[in-house]
Amino acid sequence: MPEEHIQITTHSAAETQKLGYTLGAGIHQAIIIALTGDLGSGKTAFVQGLAKGLGVSEKYYITSPTFTLVNEYPGRYRLFHVDLYRIEHAPEWAEIGLDDILREDAVIAIEWADRLLAEALSDRLELRLKIVDENTRRIDMFAYGHPAGNLLKALETEFRGMIGT
Repeated sequence: MPEEHIQITTHSAAETQKLGYTLGAGIHQAIIIALTGDLGSGKTAFVQGLAKGLGVSEKYYITSPTFTLVNEYPGRYRLFHVDLYRIEHAPEWAEIGLDDILREDAVIAIEWADRLLAEALSDRLELRLKIVDENTRRIDMFAYGHPAGNLLKALETEFRGMIGT
């Protein structure tokens, strides 16, 4: 059961990236960020901002690793960007080294994380992105574990005007 929950509405890809940036800048330890939502809901835009917040150099172009499945970027914390869209069965996780990645001292952003068993991601920050209209996204954020709860509390202050119930 989540310890904390907030809902944020963004009105552009730039605002979704800003949310990611603010979260990334506030990260002070390794964490798993589980992202779920339909195609076009803003998962990659969020990770682009997250990368900037983690100090990933502008020379890296952050895209969804739909075909490579995993991208790794250096920053204050290493960022693993994982895309499970094409993964259908648990044995395929081992083929991409997901078990090893989940043990890394890093920030791990997983798109299509709902394809994993919840037990695989016990402590995590979970973002459920929903398309409201062409530009607007509703992002429900759930904290599972103490580090994720601390991040959400920090975001509440930063995004007070955008937080809904």
